[in-house]
This record gives sequence, C-alpha cells and structure tokens, in this order.
Amino acid sequence: MGSARTAIPLLTMAAAIATVSGCTDRQTVTAPRQSALSARADRHVSSTFTSFDPPGSGLTLATDINAPGQIVGRYLNAGKTHGFLREPDGTITTIDYPGAGFTVAGSINDSGAIAGWYTLPAAPAIRHGFLLQDGVFTSFDPPGSTFTNALGINERGDIVGRFRPTGNGDFHGFIYRNGEFTTLDVPGATETDAFKLQANDAVVGGFNQSGVEGLFVYSKGEFTTFTLPNGKNVTLDNGGVNARGDIVGTYCDLPGICAIGPFQTHGFLWSNGDLTSIDYPGARATAAAGINERGDITGGYIDANGHPSGFLLRR
Repeated sequence: MGSARTAIPLLTMAAAIATVSGCTDRQTVTAPRQSALSARADRHVSSTFTSFDPPGSGLTLATDINAPGQIVGRYLNAGKTHGFLREPDGTITTIDYPGAGFTVAGSINDSGAIAGWYTLPAAPAIRHGFLLQDGVFTSFDPPGSTFTNALGINERGDIVGRFRPTGNGDFHGFIYRNGEFTTLDVPGATETDAFKLQANDAVVGGFNQSGVEGLFVYSKGEFTTFTLPNGKNVTLDNGGVNARGDIVGTYCDLPGICAIGPFQTHGFLWSNGDLTSIDYPGARATAAAGINERGDITGGYIDANGHPSGFLLRR
C-alpha cells in the first residue's frame, strides 16, 4: 500500500473519564485519582494520517515511535514475520534476529536502541527477548521463561515486557535493568503486561482481573489501576506513554478479549484528562501502540478490504 495522507479530526469519546494528573513536559505519568472529567464531544484534534507497509507485506503493525520519528514494528512477508525500522523519510529496513524464524521489533528509544522478541525454527513456540544496540543483538529471558515479549525500552536502556514461565501459565510483567529482572504482578490479576516505561521508571501496562481488562501505572513500588468508561476492554500487551504522561492504546466495542482483528477496535489517546478515540479513515479496526514527545502516534489499522497496514498520525 502506498503512502496515503488524509487530514481528519480525531473522534472524541463522550464518556466519563478520570483525570491524569500533571501532564506537563517530563512529568511522571500518574493514574487517575477520581472520576471527575467528562471528555467533551465537541473537542477535535487536527491530525494527518500516513499509511505505510514494508515492500511485499501482507500484514503490518507499528509498535513504537521515538522523538526523532523513527518507527518500529512487525510485518509479514511470504509467511515469515520480520521486524522493521522506518526512518522519518519513509525508508524501511528489515530487522531479523540472527537465525530466527520470527522477529518483532517492539520498542525504540531516542538513541535508536531497539527491544523486541524472536523465535528460533527449532523451537517456534518459545519466544525470547532481545536488545539491538549499535548493530549488536543481545538475547535475554526472565528466569524460567518460555515466552518473553520485550515491549518497551526507555532512554536509560531499561526494558519492560511480559513473560510466561510455562506454556499455559499466567503472564507476568517484568522490568529488566542492569542485567537484573524484577517481576510485576498487579495484585489479584491473572495477567500483567508491562508495555512501556518512562525515563523516570514509571511503567504503564495492562492487566486482567476476573475478566476485567484495564490499565495500570507502576511507580515507586506501587500499582494504581484504572479502566476505560462504560466497561470497554483494552488490549493488554500493546500501548504507549511519552514523557508528558500521554497514554495511547486500543479498546474494543465488543466484550471479551480485546485484540485487533476482524472485530471493531479503536485506538485511544488519554491526554490532560481527555479521552479521544483514534480511527484511521474508513478502517474496519484501528490500534494505537506508541506515542513520542511531540505527540505523534503510531499503530496499525485494517482497511475496508481487510488489509492490515501501519500508520503514523501527526497531530
């Protein structure tokens, strides 16, 4: 698919929303403390979408964007999943862990270090995390993990994600810092996924607790959890946060597990107490996964013909 540019307003969700405190430059993201603000139905944000696909891609999903505007993600070509790096000029480079049969580039920091995950052909069900820095790959896994997704990396090189110690066990979040792992579990949750983190250590992610899918902020050793209005479920393993405390993610119209696919999904932006829906023009489904310091957003969408592509949203 070529690079199509369309200027449209974001659609604001008219629903009660809890406030995010202190969203100023270099501010720690904090979870809502009260259900006080109502998103204004008349609020519109000027925006421009750009669609993109690596050459030959049958499926593209962008997962993160850094301050310089570099985007990472995954794409499918000839039955094989590859990671990719998209430069601000639109140039796309394939990323494959050496010898891997499956590679996903999950996150990129402002220095260009990339975190992601891969599988080897001999053990396709076992996923490993990786760090790609200065052209060198380093593999890592939390102790006992058979399924590692590295989903976020900050400017210090700290990495967050999720892991599963057995094939059918629960997912746990993790922080990987200075060669040591810290496990994150929202109290009472059956699934905890840490998907991005700020430079000052605040972690944002998703959790499932008794069938309720929500978001969490982990800061200074404490969890704060919150959910979207009207019981909307969210994707647990994909989303973003920037230094100002803006959060992006994906929610579903239908109940049940929320994932981009044949069912209607919408991206969302949570900024300064306002919740705003993100829908690529004419798309069947939209997912938002990354946001940078300028407020540019990236993710994926499924067009009217069923083709999944990546997008860049400049606001």
